[in-house]
Amino acid sequence: MTKNYVHATENPLTPAHEDYLKAIYLLESNSEPVSNSALAQHMGFSPASATNMVKKLAELRLVTHEPYRGVELTPLGRQVALEVLRHHRLIELFLHETLDMSWDRVHEEADKLEHVISEAMEDAMAAVLGNPKVDPHGDPIPSKEGHIDKRPGSPLVGAPIGEPLRLVRVLTQDPDRLCYLGSLGLYPDTAIVLHERAPFQGPLLIEVKGEPHALAFEMAEYLQVVVAEPVPA
Repeated sequence: MTKNYVHATENPLTPAHEDYLKAIYLLESNSEPVSNSALAQHMGFSPASATNMVKKLAELRLVTHEPYRGVELTPLGRQVALEVLRHHRLIELFLHETLDMSWDRVHEEADKLEHVISEAMEDAMAAVLGNPKVDPHGDPIPSKEGHIDKRPGSPLVGAPIGEPLRLVRVLTQDPDRLCYLGSLGLYPDTAIVLHERAPFQGPLLIEVKGEPHALAFEMAEYLQVVVAEPVPA
Protein backbone atom coordinates (compact mmCIF):
# COMPACT_ATOMS: atom_id res chain seq x y z
CA MET A 1 0.00 0.00 0.00
CA THR A 2 1.57 3.29 -1.08
CA LYS A 3 0.86 6.54 0.70
CA ASN A 4 1.88 10.10 -0.10
CA TYR A 5 3.28 10.41 3.43
CA VAL A 6 5.04 7.04 3.61
CA HIS A 7 8.57 8.49 3.40
CA ALA A 8 7.88 11.06 6.11
CA THR A 9 7.39 8.52 8.91
CA GLU A 10 9.96 6.06 10.18
CA ASN A 11 7.39 3.37 10.96
CA PRO A 12 4.44 2.19 8.85
CA LEU A 13 1.08 3.36 10.10
CA THR A 14 -1.70 0.94 10.95
CA PRO A 15 -5.40 1.44 10.16
CA ALA A 16 -5.89 2.23 13.85
CA HIS A 17 -3.33 5.06 13.66
CA GLU A 18 -5.08 6.44 10.60
CA ASP A 19 -8.54 6.15 12.14
CA TYR A 20 -7.46 8.15 15.17
CA LEU A 21 -5.77 10.83 13.08
CA LYS A 22 -8.89 11.20 10.95
CA ALA A 23 -11.04 11.42 14.08
CA ILE A 24 -8.80 14.10 15.61
CA TYR A 25 -9.00 16.12 12.40
CA LEU A 26 -12.81 15.90 12.32
CA LEU A 27 -13.07 16.88 15.99
CA GLU A 28 -10.59 19.74 15.50
CA SER A 29 -12.84 21.04 12.74
CA ASN A 30 -15.53 21.64 15.38
CA SER A 31 -13.48 22.65 18.39
CA GLU A 32 -9.81 22.68 19.20
CA PRO A 33 -7.91 21.34 20.97
CA VAL A 34 -9.43 17.86 21.24
CA SER A 35 -9.76 16.25 24.66
CA ASN A 36 -8.94 12.58 25.22
CA SER A 37 -12.48 11.99 26.49
CA ALA A 38 -14.03 13.52 23.35
CA LEU A 39 -11.72 11.40 21.19
CA ALA A 40 -12.61 8.23 23.11
CA GLN A 41 -16.32 8.96 22.75
CA HIS A 42 -15.97 9.62 19.02
CA MET A 43 -14.04 6.39 18.48
CA GLY A 44 -16.24 4.29 20.75
CA PHE A 45 -13.30 3.13 22.88
CA SER A 46 -12.37 3.59 26.52
CA PRO A 47 -10.55 6.75 27.63
CA ALA A 48 -7.56 4.56 28.56
CA SER A 49 -7.39 3.16 25.01
CA ALA A 50 -7.58 6.65 23.52
CA THR A 51 -4.88 7.94 25.86
CA ASN A 52 -2.60 5.03 24.94
CA MET A 53 -3.05 5.71 21.21
CA VAL A 54 -2.42 9.44 21.65
CA LYS A 55 0.90 8.61 23.30
CA LYS A 56 1.85 6.39 20.34
CA LEU A 57 0.88 9.09 17.85
CA ALA A 58 2.91 11.65 19.79
CA GLU A 59 5.95 9.35 19.63
CA LEU A 60 5.50 9.24 15.84
CA ARG A 61 5.39 13.07 15.79
CA LEU A 62 1.86 12.99 14.38
CA VAL A 63 0.21 14.80 17.31
CA THR A 64 1.17 17.00 20.20
CA HIS A 65 -0.41 16.47 23.59
CA GLU A 66 -0.12 18.44 26.79
CA PRO A 67 -2.06 17.56 29.97
CA TYR A 68 -5.26 19.59 30.27
CA ARG A 69 -4.63 21.20 26.88
CA GLY A 70 -5.81 18.41 24.60
CA VAL A 71 -4.51 16.82 21.42
CA GLU A 72 -3.51 18.66 18.25
CA LEU A 73 -2.32 17.33 14.91
CA THR A 74 1.18 18.20 13.77
CA PRO A 75 1.58 19.24 10.12
CA LEU A 76 2.50 15.64 9.28
CA GLY A 77 -0.44 14.28 11.27
CA ARG A 78 -2.76 16.63 9.41
CA GLN A 79 -1.30 15.46 6.08
CA VAL A 80 -2.02 11.83 6.96
CA ALA A 81 -5.53 12.63 8.22
CA LEU A 82 -6.43 14.53 5.07
CA GLU A 83 -5.19 11.77 2.80
CA VAL A 84 -7.24 9.16 4.65
CA LEU A 85 -10.23 11.49 4.54
CA ARG A 86 -9.73 11.95 0.79
CA HIS A 87 -9.72 8.20 0.30
CA HIS A 88 -12.85 7.83 2.44
CA ARG A 89 -14.91 10.48 0.71
CA LEU A 90 -13.82 9.49 -2.79
CA ILE A 91 -14.81 5.90 -2.05
CA GLU A 92 -18.20 7.05 -0.74
CA LEU A 93 -18.86 8.99 -3.91
CA PHE A 94 -17.61 6.18 -6.16
CA LEU A 95 -19.85 3.64 -4.43
CA HIS A 96 -22.82 5.98 -4.61
CA GLU A 97 -22.48 7.29 -8.17
CA THR A 98 -20.77 4.44 -9.98
CA LEU A 99 -22.08 1.41 -8.11
CA ASP A 100 -25.46 2.96 -7.24
CA MET A 101 -25.11 2.19 -3.53
CA SER A 102 -27.48 4.20 -1.34
CA TRP A 103 -25.98 7.11 0.58
CA ASP A 104 -26.84 5.53 3.93
CA ARG A 105 -24.57 2.52 3.23
CA VAL A 106 -21.44 4.07 1.76
CA HIS A 107 -19.88 5.36 4.99
CA GLU A 108 -19.48 1.93 6.55
CA GLU A 109 -18.02 0.48 3.35
CA ALA A 110 -15.61 3.40 2.95
CA ASP A 111 -14.38 2.88 6.52
CA LYS A 112 -13.24 -0.60 5.48
CA LEU A 113 -11.64 0.39 2.18
CA GLU A 114 -9.98 3.73 2.95
CA HIS A 115 -6.84 2.09 4.37
CA VAL A 116 -6.15 -0.34 1.54
CA ILE A 117 -6.63 1.47 -1.77
CA SER A 118 -3.46 2.43 -3.63
CA GLU A 119 -2.68 5.91 -4.88
CA ALA A 120 -3.22 4.60 -8.42
CA MET A 121 -6.74 3.52 -7.46
CA GLU A 122 -7.35 6.87 -5.78
CA ASP A 123 -6.29 8.72 -8.94
CA ALA A 124 -8.44 6.46 -11.14
CA MET A 125 -11.55 6.99 -9.02
CA ALA A 126 -11.01 10.74 -8.95
CA ALA A 127 -10.63 10.83 -12.74
CA VAL A 128 -13.75 8.74 -13.38
CA LEU A 129 -15.73 10.97 -11.03
CA GLY A 130 -14.46 14.17 -12.67
CA ASN A 131 -12.20 15.23 -9.77
CA PRO A 132 -15.14 15.95 -7.46
CA LYS A 133 -15.17 18.50 -4.66
CA VAL A 134 -17.79 16.90 -2.37
CA ASP A 135 -19.01 13.46 -1.34
CA PRO A 136 -22.67 12.24 -1.36
CA HIS A 137 -23.39 14.04 1.93
CA GLY A 138 -21.93 17.36 0.78
CA ASP A 139 -18.72 16.95 2.80
CA PRO A 140 -15.66 18.46 1.08
CA ILE A 141 -13.13 16.06 -0.45
CA PRO A 142 -9.52 17.08 0.25
CA SER A 143 -7.38 17.61 -2.82
CA LYS A 144 -4.46 15.31 -3.58
CA GLU A 145 -2.18 18.11 -2.36
CA GLY A 146 -3.91 18.17 1.03
CA HIS A 147 -6.08 21.25 0.57
CA ILE A 148 -9.68 21.17 1.77
CA ASP A 149 -12.24 23.82 0.91
CA LYS A 150 -14.41 25.38 3.58
CA ARG A 151 -18.01 24.63 2.66
CA PRO A 152 -20.54 27.49 2.83
CA GLY A 153 -23.72 26.94 4.75
CA SER A 154 -25.53 27.54 8.01
CA PRO A 155 -28.02 25.42 9.97
CA LEU A 156 -31.51 25.09 8.53
CA VAL A 157 -32.93 25.68 12.02
CA GLY A 158 -31.78 29.32 11.82
CA ALA A 159 -32.56 29.95 8.15
CA PRO A 160 -34.82 32.84 7.06
CA ILE A 161 -38.54 32.07 6.74
CA GLY A 162 -39.95 32.06 3.22
CA GLU A 163 -36.60 32.38 1.40
CA PRO A 164 -35.61 29.86 -1.29
CA LEU A 165 -32.80 27.75 0.15
CA ARG A 166 -30.43 25.11 -1.17
CA LEU A 167 -29.29 22.18 0.93
CA VAL A 168 -25.49 21.93 0.76
CA ARG A 169 -24.46 19.48 3.47
CA VAL A 170 -25.90 16.76 5.71
CA LEU A 171 -23.97 16.42 8.97
CA THR A 172 -24.77 12.84 9.92
CA GLN A 173 -23.56 9.41 8.87
CA ASP A 174 -26.22 7.54 10.83
CA PRO A 175 -27.89 5.13 8.36
CA ASP A 176 -31.39 5.43 9.84
CA ARG A 177 -31.32 9.21 9.79
CA LEU A 178 -29.97 9.24 6.24
CA CYS A 179 -32.70 6.83 5.14
CA TYR A 180 -35.34 9.11 6.63
CA LEU A 181 -33.88 12.28 5.13
CA GLY A 182 -33.61 10.53 1.77
CA SER A 183 -37.26 9.53 1.95
CA LEU A 184 -38.08 13.25 2.16
CA GLY A 185 -35.79 14.01 -0.79
CA LEU A 186 -33.35 15.92 1.40
CA TYR A 187 -30.13 15.37 -0.55
CA PRO A 188 -27.41 17.98 -1.20
CA ASP A 189 -28.37 20.53 -3.89
CA THR A 190 -32.09 20.07 -3.15
CA ALA A 191 -34.21 23.24 -3.07
CA ILE A 192 -35.98 23.90 0.24
CA VAL A 193 -38.27 26.59 1.60
CA LEU A 194 -38.66 26.99 5.37
CA HIS A 195 -42.26 28.09 5.98
CA GLU A 196 -42.61 27.86 9.75
CA ARG A 197 -40.47 27.25 12.81
CA ALA A 198 -42.31 26.15 15.97
CA PRO A 199 -41.03 27.63 19.25
CA PHE A 200 -39.13 25.72 21.95
CA GLN A 201 -37.27 23.56 19.42
CA GLY A 202 -40.49 22.34 17.89
CA PRO A 203 -40.80 20.96 14.35
CA LEU A 204 -40.07 22.95 11.21
CA LEU A 205 -42.55 23.13 8.35
CA ILE A 206 -40.55 22.89 5.14
CA GLU A 207 -41.27 22.52 1.44
CA VAL A 208 -39.19 20.10 -0.64
CA LYS A 209 -39.89 19.97 -4.37
CA GLY A 210 -43.35 21.38 -3.82
CA GLU A 211 -44.20 18.88 -1.06
CA PRO A 212 -44.80 20.06 2.54
CA HIS A 213 -43.09 18.17 5.38
CA ALA A 214 -42.86 18.58 9.14
CA LEU A 215 -39.24 18.03 10.13
CA ALA A 216 -38.17 17.48 13.73
CA PHE A 217 -35.82 20.14 15.11
CA GLU A 218 -33.25 17.44 15.96
CA MET A 219 -33.20 16.30 12.33
CA ALA A 220 -33.06 19.85 10.97
CA GLU A 221 -29.91 20.50 13.00
CA TYR A 222 -28.04 18.13 10.68
CA LEU A 223 -28.90 20.15 7.58
CA GLN A 224 -26.70 23.00 6.28
CA VAL A 225 -28.22 25.39 3.76
CA VAL A 226 -27.45 28.53 1.77
CA VAL A 227 -29.85 31.07 0.38
CA ALA A 228 -30.48 30.01 -3.21
CA GLU A 229 -29.30 32.14 -6.10
CA PRO A 230 -32.21 33.88 -7.85
CA VAL A 231 -33.16 32.35 -11.19
CA PRO A 232 -32.34 34.77 -14.03
CA ALA A 233 -35.43 36.20 -15.75
